[in-house]
Amino acid sequence: MTAGKTAAFPAHPVLALPFPLLPPPIEDGWKVGPPDFVGIGAMRSGTTWWWSVLKRHSGIAANSGVTAHGGDGDHDRIRDATAYINKEFHFFDHFGQVETVDPAQYHRYFPRPPGALAGEWTPRYLYDFWTPPMLYSVAPQTKVLVLLRDPVDRFVSGIARFTSMGITADPALYNDQFARGLYWQQLRNVLSYFPPEQVLVLQYEQCGQDFIAQAERTFAFLGLDPAAWDRPADPHAPVGIVTDGAGVVNAETLAAVRRAYQADTRCLLADFPRLDGALWTSTLG
Repeated sequence: MTAGKTAAFPAHPVLALPFPLLPPPIEDGWKVGPPDFVGIGAMRSGTTWWWSVLKRHSGIAANSGVTAHGGDGDHDRIRDATAYINKEFHFFDHFGQVETVDPAQYHRYFPRPPGALAGEWTPRYLYDFWTPPMLYSVAPQTKVLVLLRDPVDRFVSGIARFTSMGITADPALYNDQFARGLYWQQLRNVLSYFPPEQVLVLQYEQCGQDFIAQAERTFAFLGLDPAAWDRPADPHAPVGIVTDGAGVVNAETLAAVRRAYQADTRCLLADFPRLDGALWTSTLG
């Protein structure tokens, strides 16, 4: 480095933690309060799809609130942008540490009419170690939803998501996307705050294979009558940001990622026996 000059270090995309979006409007006669449920992960695991499933139940509040489209350049790849309405607020992302916040600041994001449930699904919450303790401090009774995908498939999709936006797949991005697939480690952190009966762990591949049963299981966990659910005509229609991961990660890297995930994944399957390891062929096959 030349004497007298300092290097500029622009924020890396994986370190650019978003501030929360503005809360949705409060309709006449509605109330605000702690969320009845919060989806916390995982990124690129079908969370927008499953959120669109939840929104079709009459017992879950729906209004014309905030639509989160993701980063610049995503618009052409979004299927059914309305699926993002009030899905994710990123309330805790930017803290980077555990801080005390006024619960009312978070509760303001969850208006609902009498008798209806309200919640959100921000996929990053599972990944950031500071979010579970902060979420518990402001909403200790909330029910927690987690949707997981084959870790290797999720890794490839995560890399493709960023490179499709023109972001270079550098070591920081690879490490970030790999760490997001260490599900067992992250869930142990969640369960150190929330009791197991408040946490539902779903599997993306099971939801695809047995859609009705997994949707009804989700509604039962939330205390909702599945009969009040408006089933979609095509449950497998693409929702959200669609990317093509073919050729994005080379074979040698995939082999190393697969090997690196296996210990964490086997611990996960042991602790959550309803997950079917036979469906995660990219990691365990």
